[in-house]
Amino acid sequence: MKRLFLLCLACLCMMGLSAQVSTKKIKELESRRNELQQQIAASETLLRSTKKDVKSQLDNLALLTGQITERKKYIKAIEQDVQALNTEIGSLQRQLKGLRQELKDKKDKYEASVKYMYRNKSIQEKLMFIFSAENLSQTYRRMRYVQEYANYQRLQGIEIERKQKQVEAKKAELETTRTSKEKLLQQGEAEKQKLEKQEKDRQGILNSLKRKQRGIQNEIRKKRQSANKLNAQIDRLIEQEIERTRKRAEAEARKQGKSEGEEKSAGTKAGKVEKYNLNNEDRQLSGTFERNKGRLPMPITGPYVIVSRYGQYKVDGLRNVKLDNKGIDIKGQSGAKARAIFDGEVSAIFKYNGLNNVLVRHGNYISVYCNLSTVSVSKGSKVKTKAEIGTVHKDASGNVILHFQLRKETTKLNPELWLGR
Repeated sequence: MKRLFLLCLACLCMMGLSAQVSTKKIKELESRRNELQQQIAASETLLRSTKKDVKSQLDNLALLTGQITERKKYIKAIEQDVQALNTEIGSLQRQLKGLRQELKDKKDKYEASVKYMYRNKSIQEKLMFIFSAENLSQTYRRMRYVQEYANYQRLQGIEIERKQKQVEAKKAELETTRTSKEKLLQQGEAEKQKLEKQEKDRQGILNSLKRKQRGIQNEIRKKRQSANKLNAQIDRLIEQEIERTRKRAEAEARKQGKSEGEEKSAGTKAGKVEKYNLNNEDRQLSGTFERNKGRLPMPITGPYVIVSRYGQYKVDGLRNVKLDNKGIDIKGQSGAKARAIFDGEVSAIFKYNGLNNVLVRHGNYISVYCNLSTVSVSKGSKVKTKAEIGTVHKDASGNVILHFQLRKETTKLNPELWLGR
């Protein structure tokens, strides 16, 4: 009997744990969606220009395209969550079916035992079953049997009551999950309607720009020339930083007592660029940085929209318009600050077109923050994750754009793969 009771208790614990897992899963999905929803809502506060010149319309097109991309991601997240809830509902339905079958089986067994006791109640009442034993030992065993059978019936009754509660709890859990799914479907429909409006607005801008093809090409050409000069300066500073880092690592190695033979061997490789360019601290920092891929914070404070993505790509809807970005452009609100994406050291600060640009080294990774009106760090400063670096410049059109790049030594990386969204 004790073993049966413990088994029932274990089953109860497992069912309770299942309910907790289901509820936790729903909360995790809601938490992730809420973050995306808040970001989208915040990005909608970023104003678009009412001017009709090519530059303003291209800026508006980029902003709308970025917002549409964010909303599509959000709708996709909703669809994935609905699918997850569908899977959860299927699992809960199977669990509920199993619980109901178990409850039926227990009720059937309990009913059979009650009928048996009823048919034999006269024997129990007159104690004939016990006193008809052949000896004292058998009498004792029969007394034990009667007592244990009564305990068994009592436990069966308790177990049926508990199983009934499990069924009711599972039904409630199933209903809660279904309600969450229905709310999510409604939210998805609302987001699709907003998306349709944004796409309609974007098409209106495209229709206007199509009549200004020459102006578009001139504007793109100016941006490309400016970007090329900026990138050339960044490349030169990064190469200088790599060389300084290499020399620092070599000095540390000599200080730690490299053998004379190793020194001579290194000297014979003077014509080669060695990967022997990080000291112990830099190697450790690089490893930690790599482990945070996909989780690094956005390099700008407040609401934001990515208005230009990494790499070469065509602008949908515009003929012969091709962009090439070595990083990403992030539109923020007035007063937005650039902030460090990870612990590191400021390796360079330079001006271009009257604006400040900052390089921060994280081991053999380097993050680049451009278009800053003011800077709050200095060369050699140690910065922590999310530490403010400077204020992002607001141009004459009211745009607040942070140009952000990420490098591994001289290799250009797609920042979006490293940043958490």
